Amino acid sequence: MAEDLDSFDIALKQLEKAAKVMKLDNEALEILREPQQILQVSLPVKMDNGKVKVFKGFRVHYNNARGPTKGGIRFHPDETLSTVKALSAWMTWKTAVVDIPLGGAKGGVICNPKELSVGELERLSRAYVRAFADFIGPEIDVPAPDVYTTPQIMAWMMDEYETIKRVSAPGVITGKPLTLGGSAGRGDATAKGGMYVLKVGAKKKGIDLSKATVAVQGFGNAGQFAMTLVKEHFGSKVVAISDTKGGIYSEKGLNFDEILKHKQKTGSVQGLPGTKNISNEELLELGVDVLIPAAIENQITSKNASKIKAKIVLELANGPTTPEADEILHKNNVLVLPDFLANAGGVTVSYFEWVQNVGGYYWTREEVYEKLDKKMTVAAEAVLSTAEKFKTDPRTGAYVISIQRVADAMKARGWY
Repeated sequence: MAEDLDSFDIALKQLEKAAKVMKLDNEALEILREPQQILQVSLPVKMDNGKVKVFKGFRVHYNNARGPTKGGIRFHPDETLSTVKALSAWMTWKTAVVDIPLGGAKGGVICNPKELSVGELERLSRAYVRAFADFIGPEIDVPAPDVYTTPQIMAWMMDEYETIKRVSAPGVITGKPLTLGGSAGRGDATAKGGMYVLKVGAKKKGIDLSKATVAVQGFGNAGQFAMTLVKEHFGSKVVAISDTKGGIYSEKGLNFDEILKHKQKTGSVQGLPGTKNISNEELLELGVDVLIPAAIENQITSKNASKIKAKIVLELANGPTTPEADEILHKNNVLVLPDFLANAGGVTVSYFEWVQNVGGYYWTREEVYEKLDKKMTVAAEAVLSTAEKFKTDPRTGAYVISIQRVADAMKARGWY
């Protein structure tokens, strides 16, 4: 069935839908259907028990017409080349939609970091950089943290790169600790950027966010910050949140500090006194004003899209809505603020970090947020007006903007 497509097939389907809407040149489409470069490596790592274990690693450069490629590195047991290719494509569109001069890339290692000691994790991180030292660089490809990778891992990777190249190159990687050239405001940038997009979407839908109810799927970095920021920015009431084990609901609203304490004590958000346990599936179908998927891909599908009651879906996760579900939601007048716009705050502040590293001049947190607000607001307004112009959904509108910018750059370079 169509919804059994893998991640890269979904990325291609979205690309082709937008290409048809905008009447994109066939030559440009042919170039954009494939990554420019793929490198797959074997990473032998000496484990604490003295034995060597071999891990599989990837790095994909999707398109560099607009500048050096940019994208995270995932350490995940279920990582696949198809997923990395899809994410590198989405990074290409993400950097283009917020109009920053970078292309798209992604990397990953098939591993379970929860099973690795600190020493094993450091040796794996350094092995990854040794394998990709000629494939990355401040003017080539700039990695960043992603699923199960951290600022500490970025620090080890930067140190290994600088050791190999015998240069100081803080701009080789972003998401670093502040003490090594990281940017103020990077920690909550993904969710913060989403808030600026949500503000534009709510205005479009005529929703007063100070009276809005919100459900958040996911209690990782993006989900936690989304829960706190939606209240801090707008005074919205979060009535449901979930993690991998399930969710909780309270009509009166949820308290973040209580949830965090309970999660740290029990390992799950479920079972918090005064709340009702619900499944992740039930959370998606709640009668809230705003639904924020901030977990994993393929959560809203053709099977449950017609049951979504939220007026706005703010996609902080990558790929939470399938193409079939997109069409159902659009027909049902649900405003989907698509992932590569809604969660582009992370890569935007990563870009700011790279700019600061290259320039050797650093901004305050307030300056970072001010620049992020401007970038995200302009991008969100452009996406919604483009969707209206082409009489299509916001995701396709975002694609039209991104693809046009990448195609224009390729044409100016003489690629087609």
